[in-house]
Amino acid sequence: MSAQITMYSTPWCGYCKRLKSQLDREGIAFAEVDIEQKPEAADYVMSVNNGNQTVPTVVVVAPDGKQTVMTNPSLAQVKAASV
Repeated sequence: MSAQITMYSTPWCGYCKRLKSQLDREGIAFAEVDIEQKPEAADYVMSVNNGNQTVPTVVVVAPDGKQTVMTNPSLAQVKAASV
């Protein structure tokens, strides 16, 4: 069983584009949620970022069930949380 990764992003976010490209290159599957299209997703992002709509916000649920929420993480941080 692999980790479940969800990235909250916007289409214009350069940091989001970079992380998506890195994840794709590494063959790491993730679900993407555009916070501009889903108000409930924007509310969630604000709830974990002190009221800010900071993207990328990444949620990793590891195989053991541990959930990690990260704001603008590096590829290495996503990989480490996925174990």
